[in-house]
Amino acid sequence: MSNSGQAGTQVVAWRKSSHSGGNGGECVEVAVEASAMLVRDSKLTGCGHLALPLSSWSALTSSLGVSNG
Repeated sequence: MSNSGQAGTQVVAWRKSSHSGGNGGECVEVAVEASAMLVRDSKLTGCGHLALPLSSWSALTSSLGVSNG
């Protein structure tokens, strides 16, 4: 599932994590910017997001054993 939203002044395409439950609760959405992976709570989209440098995102997902993206 994708939807567009703004991160800073740039419009980004958010997508729900494949590891989020399908029942509509406890979902994490991610979006890619040129130099960062953005992460937000899908239930609170207007409350901001985390911006992780791509190298940090890669290290995090690698340590968790999940694919990047």
